[in-house]
This record gives sequence, C-alpha cells and structure tokens, in this order.
Amino acid sequence: MKNSKRSDRQLAKTLETSQPTITRSRALLERELIDGYTVIPRWEKLGYTILAITFVKTKQALGMEERYEAAHKKGTKWLMKQPNVIMSGGCRGMGMDGFLISVHKSYSDFDKFMFDYKREMGELVNDVQTAIVHLGESAILKSLHLKYLAETE
Repeated sequence: MKNSKRSDRQLAKTLETSQPTITRSRALLERELIDGYTVIPRWEKLGYTILAITFVKTKQALGMEERYEAAHKKGTKWLMKQPNVIMSGGCRGMGMDGFLISVHKSYSDFDKFMFDYKREMGELVNDVQTAIVHLGESAILKSLHLKYLAETE
C-alpha cells in the first residue's frame, strides 16, 4: 500500500527474503486481496473540481424479484457507462439504500450528470440527496489515499 511500484526484487531485499518468494506472495495477494493497481490522482490538476457523494432511496414498490432484478440490471448498466462514477453500491443509513461517488469538472458538468441520472433512473428512485465537495487543495484536509492504512501497522 505504501508503494505498489516497487519491484519484487526491491521488496525481497527490504524483507530479507528471496525474489521468488515475493513473486509467489504477490501472485497470491493479487488473486485473493488486490483488485487492481491504480493511481491516486490530484483531481484538480486533471481538471476535476467537484466530488459528489450521492445517496439514493430506491422505490420499495419494486416488489417482485423479477422487477428488482430488472431494475438492478438497468442501474448497473447505466452506472458502468459513466466514467466519472468511481464507486457505487448499496448502503444503509439516513433512510437511503444506495450511493454513488462521482467526480466532475464543473458544476454544470455535475448538473448535467444529475439531470441525466434522474431522467434515466427516475422511475426507480424515490429520493436523491447529494453532498458536493470542492476538490481544491485548500479545501481538502486529508486526501483520499490508501497509504494511511499502511501506517496503521
């Protein structure tokens, strides 16, 4: 978590073990625990100024399992086409049962995204509430990063 760019050879030296041992361990971790390697971007430098955390309450009238499955499939299909949605899923609390986290280059970009969301998914949703976070450096007290988890050990 501290530096995923380190080579197996570098890790073996640091951990005082062999490179093949590290390679086998990494392969096991990648099968069992690691879903992928990614960067933690400096959002503002990439042109993104807004992070939106949106909570949704789906209609309970979905009732029958077939209708639920169809709604779930429709929602998943729509979300997977949205490159600015970086995470989405079910949740509990505040009377909501779903969430999505998205990044946007401007407020008008966010507004269009929400308009499209409500147009496409409105028949499935009772309520939508969004908290908007300004991604400017002076506004963020602690950035999104997994390195903090590595510091707990």
